[in-house]
Amino acid sequence: MLSDAAEQKRVLESSRPWQGAVFGIRTDSVDFGDVIAKRDYLDHPGAVCIVALRNESDPEICLIKQYRHPIRATLWEIPAGLTDVEGETLLEAAKRELAEEVGLAASQWDTLVDLFSSPGCSNERLRVFLARGISSCPAPEGFVKEAEEAELELRWVKLTEVLQEIFSGSIHNPSTVTGVLAASAAVEGGFQNLRSPDDRWCLSRDSLQE
Repeated sequence: MLSDAAEQKRVLESSRPWQGAVFGIRTDSVDFGDVIAKRDYLDHPGAVCIVALRNESDPEICLIKQYRHPIRATLWEIPAGLTDVEGETLLEAAKRELAEEVGLAASQWDTLVDLFSSPGCSNERLRVFLARGISSCPAPEGFVKEAEEAELELRWVKLTEVLQEIFSGSIHNPSTVTGVLAASAAVEGGFQNLRSPDDRWCLSRDSLQE
């Protein structure tokens, strides 16, 4: 059995030379035994992503079209959002984001996959949920879409079509690619052996903190 494992090298010094509204940059001096090396990385609160799936006999998934300024591109993505609300579980964050971004709720939730977006330069962790039993719902009270979110375009697309676009090189968001491939495997497997939506991370969040 293969399993990633938490490991903490000795950190001799840690600083945060820059902090933005959402994430910061951290610089650590890490003792590797034979050498002490500096490592700069993005210190990120993490995020949840949702593959909202309907019509299980001929599955469709919900995609949103969103502008991503760092790469100067508009991408087709599954709904997602930050885990930046104090005391909120990953599942609660996913339910909130699904309602905020696309006005949807789900009666069945499962964990599809956990991943780190770019572990060589960021501690951002992502959990991708599978949401079924989809229905419409109002946005949370007081929530107002702004900036990129105000321009979101929603589309239900057949799962087979999204897979084709991924393999043709037309869809690039990593959590979308990972989530859609995992959802396809779940469909093929009859939705058996899916993990609980409350399943714990095999790597503790505590191991990612200073």
